[in-house]
Amino acid sequence: MQAVPRITVEVPVLGVGRGPADYEELGQHVDALRRPNGLHMTLLHIGILADFSRDVTEWTKGITPASAATRETVLWLKALPVLDGFSGTAERLIVLGGGGISGLEVDVPQQVRDYQVSLVEGLRALLDRLLVDNVDDFILSSPALGFRYPHWVPHVAVGRPRSRSREPVGIPPVTVTFGASRIRNGQFLPAAD
Repeated sequence: MQAVPRITVEVPVLGVGRGPADYEELGQHVDALRRPNGLHMTLLHIGILADFSRDVTEWTKGITPASAATRETVLWLKALPVLDGFSGTAERLIVLGGGGISGLEVDVPQQVRDYQVSLVEGLRALLDRLLVDNVDDFILSSPALGFRYPHWVPHVAVGRPRSRSREPVGIPPVTVTFGASRIRNGQFLPAAD
């Protein structure tokens, strides 16, 4: 059985440093280094669309049906402006989540932070239209959205940490180049009229 795809707004990584050798150098700090062609930075995680819509329906006690939540969310996603490609700098690896993921912490330009803030503000407006009360509580508690922290740390997940330490690991500075923003798994979004 194929897993249901998660929907995210992300930017793909086009390059790390001056070439593949710079990326492979991270292997001295990271186990199971991910393939470079799949690297990305998540700007907003929606999760499995059906789960998100079900969360909305449960939160609104059925006032907003899942079908309406799905339709409005798809329309909102498809109308998002595209963030142009950009470059950032990474100087350390950080441990993410429960400690099982190592990521490059990326210093990004202000327009990227502004875009990410606009995504969250847009999500809040979408949830308000879907009649979700206590929007911030919903965002932090919806299992589909997966928000665990109230702030965003720009990062690219690259593998598993080698050590159990949660302390950041310094690395020689590398430039990380990103492409334009996209909806990951957008081809699986249902048609919305």
